[in-house]
Amino acid sequence: MRLFQDIRSKALLHAKGWLFLLVGLLAGTALLLESPTLRTASLLLIATWAFCRFYYYLFYVLENYAGRDRKYAGLFDALAHFFTRAKSD
Repeated sequence: MRLFQDIRSKALLHAKGWLFLLVGLLAGTALLLESPTLRTASLLLIATWAFCRFYYYLFYVLENYAGRDRKYAGLFDALAHFFTRAKSD
C-alpha cells in the first residue's frame, strides 16, 4: 500500500475512525486532568462542537448546497480554490 493511496478496506476505514475517536477522548481527558475546571470542560465542549459544525459545513453544505458547480478532492483542494478565487476577485 502506497503512502498517499486511498484506503479501500472497510475494516481499515472503521479502525481509522475508531482510532480518531480514541485520540480525541485521550486528548480531551488529558486536558481535563491538567485543568479540571468547569471552564475548561465548557471550552473543550464548545470547541469540539464548533469544529464538528465546520466539518459538516465543509463536506456536506458546500457539496450539496453551495458548491454544486465544483467538486473538491479534499480540504486542501477546497482551500486552494477558495484562495485563488479570492485573489482573482
